[in-house]
Amino acid sequence: MSEQGDNAPTQDEQQPKENSTPEKKEIQENGTGESEPVADPEPPKEMRAVVLTGFGGLKSVKILKKPEPTLAEGEVLIRVKACGLNFQDLMVRQGAIDSPPKCPFILGFECAGEIELVGEGVEGFAVGDHVVALPEYKAWAELVAVPAKYVFKLPEGMSPQDAAAITMNYIVAYILLFELGGLSKGKSVLVHSAGGGVGQAVAQLAKTIPDVTVFGICSKSKHEALKASNSPLDHLLERNSDYIAEIRKVLPDGVDIVLDCLCGEECNRGYAILKPMGRYILYGSSNVVTGETKSFFSAARSWWQVDKVSPIKLFDENRTLSGFNLRRLMYQQGGTDFVKQVVDKIFHLYKEGKIRPVVDSTWALEDVHDGMQKMHDHKNIGKIVLDPSLEPKPKPATPAKGKSKEDKKKQPSEEKKDCDEKKVENGKEEEKKEDKKEEPLTNGESAGDSDSKEKENSN
Repeated sequence: MSEQGDNAPTQDEQQPKENSTPEKKEIQENGTGESEPVADPEPPKEMRAVVLTGFGGLKSVKILKKPEPTLAEGEVLIRVKACGLNFQDLMVRQGAIDSPPKCPFILGFECAGEIELVGEGVEGFAVGDHVVALPEYKAWAELVAVPAKYVFKLPEGMSPQDAAAITMNYIVAYILLFELGGLSKGKSVLVHSAGGGVGQAVAQLAKTIPDVTVFGICSKSKHEALKASNSPLDHLLERNSDYIAEIRKVLPDGVDIVLDCLCGEECNRGYAILKPMGRYILYGSSNVVTGETKSFFSAARSWWQVDKVSPIKLFDENRTLSGFNLRRLMYQQGGTDFVKQVVDKIFHLYKEGKIRPVVDSTWALEDVHDGMQKMHDHKNIGKIVLDPSLEPKPKPATPAKGKSKEDKKKQPSEEKKDCDEKKVENGKEEEKKEDKKEEPLTNGESAGDSDSKEKENSN
């Protein structure tokens, strides 16, 4: 009895089982029920982004819809207002850069905008802050999640476009001149690609020091534009010319600092023009990028042309060789604190009005191909900027194929009509049919082309 009493369910326990069994079964089988409605999952929000689908030419760069980034600890989410286009983006596209990510991925190392969300553990930033960021890729999108250590607050009055034009270029130029080059009063500087973003930054920063002479090498086509824009360059020299001889006419002993972003044969010429105690600094290898796609021959030639300089030679000639790679310094060598100090100095010079970024042109994300091509052709003077808010430029209209075919058919039909009228007037229809019989036009030939061929055959 006690055993039955312990095992037997009470009336209260039996009642809910009897009442709930049909409803639970219906909810489980049909997924419906008034007590537990099931909401449809919302589709993930999307954004526009510039995506590299494969290493190679411009066709591998596409504007695609991608899911909005999720925010991780230590990151901030930025609504992008402007992006900077740099030469290393062209090298990434070709796969001519070390350790690139696997395709597809979002391109870009530089962007500016407004913070929308702040992740856990982030200090010093708030929603609504205007910032510029240097993420390792993924910058060319409408939204980007960036570790806070790569983000810098903008000074008052600096627009996102100016921020995208000034930050990376002037960081490179400042470190080249003052941290590695030791620029001081009365010294001289030679800079390659003087019309580009870094070249213009070097010229402006160098002129913040008294009595500094700046030689700039660039394409002849840029000389007039640079002069018209009152560029601070003292001497403009033509690329692929004997610029060493031209420099010797002004400074027979050579220059104090050579800044080379080309590599290859220019390394040897740059070293040769150094005066005693001079410093040669390599900060790029754009000579590797010769065509639209990666060329192993260009890369091999660029490095093969560089003479090997022993430390003994440097010792004997009192010269210094240096190199600088901002991407490695920030993302692989832990140099973010050092870079932040440089950014603070640059923004201070901006607030004082001593430097102003030079923007060559601004493009919509959809027109990134045009911006990349312009930089590849060395036609830009200053920075090329991408603006996600801009409408893409209209594409040139192409003539309708059907219309062109109708025009081609219309012309021979009119000629045939005139020919038939002549046949009736002369009363020689049978003879005219043999002499004037027309062949159908092929391969897009016009009637004029057909007549010319008949004349050639008759001759």
